[in-house]
Amino acid sequence: MAKQCSRPGAPGREHAEGQRPIGMFSSLRAELSLLIVVATILAFVIAWLLSIIGINGWLSMPVTIVVTLAFTYFTSRGLTRPLGQMRDAAEAMAQGDYSVRIHLNKDSNDEIGQLAESFDTMADELEHADQMRRDMIANVSHELRTPVSALQAMVENMADGVVEPTPVNMENILSQTHRLSDLISFLLDMSRVEAGASSLEIERLNVAELIDETVGPLEYADAGHGHTIEQRVPDDLVVEGDEARLRQLLTNIIANALKHSRDDTAVLVEAHAGEHGDTVIINVVNFGSDIPKEVRNDIFRRFVKGTSGPGTESGGTGLGLSIARWAAKLHGGTVQVVDDPRGVDFEITLPVTPPDPQTLQEQAAGRDSETAYDGQ
Repeated sequence: MAKQCSRPGAPGREHAEGQRPIGMFSSLRAELSLLIVVATILAFVIAWLLSIIGINGWLSMPVTIVVTLAFTYFTSRGLTRPLGQMRDAAEAMAQGDYSVRIHLNKDSNDEIGQLAESFDTMADELEHADQMRRDMIANVSHELRTPVSALQAMVENMADGVVEPTPVNMENILSQTHRLSDLISFLLDMSRVEAGASSLEIERLNVAELIDETVGPLEYADAGHGHTIEQRVPDDLVVEGDEARLRQLLTNIIANALKHSRDDTAVLVEAHAGEHGDTVIINVVNFGSDIPKEVRNDIFRRFVKGTSGPGTESGGTGLGLSIARWAAKLHGGTVQVVDDPRGVDFEITLPVTPPDPQTLQEQAAGRDSETAYDGQ
């Protein structure tokens, strides 16, 4: 839970809010100008009152100065209090405490109020990033420990003569090494995501052939679950792109649909040209299930694992959908979950001809600023 940052002995949130008497203006300069005007008027009134009661100028002058300075000091102290809070918050964040926040009332509309609001937004992002780092370490450690422990146990049993190196046992060892290899590949892909760029080898691709070549290995790897993958793709549909990245995009989306489908059910992969003919739209439909609208963006965030219902498979690294969206962005496309009465529908939209790399970087920067830690 976020907490307010305050120095020892400093007032709490409500008291601090009450000590910004002129924070409702939209400009700090206007507030300071008003403070100067009020202080000047106050000095004139005090000097006038002192002259009325007969106090001479040599005595009234220091009294007027002291009172005016005291008024200015306490008023400006309340006006700039958030700056001290931000200093303390920055020091706390430097020590690793990202829960600190600067709480101001809703009337704080000047630059200091805007700065405090931006500071809280930055603190939210840093706290989220720190939590993601912790989650990443925990997830990667867990994902690595599982196959490594299995491999260690198998090899130790063989070395001790407890089990024989039969083809079945060797196949189990091979499957665990494949799992480790897949995880390492995921992590390497995520390093490319963090770098924000990747080289593309653009070529003209037949969408039907690309999907068919992607589906084949997935059907083979799905043995035992009874899933079927139905394809409805026109033979003449083409797109320009990097074959390896597009295959990775399709593999992750289709594999995710298979993972969250009940045994002996079907997954539909269909494609068609966009309304204006400049895009290709691919839909991967997982029949009979649903993803609530409020979490549809979250599932594309790194290390977020979808929950599975009865009879479905769970697990994985939580990276597949994040990498899929990244691969689509590299081509100037999008991946999203759309409403479909048939079930969960992942819709991939790709331009027939990808934009140039500079345009892609500008578009990606714009999307990242809009979704900042909605997740992308």
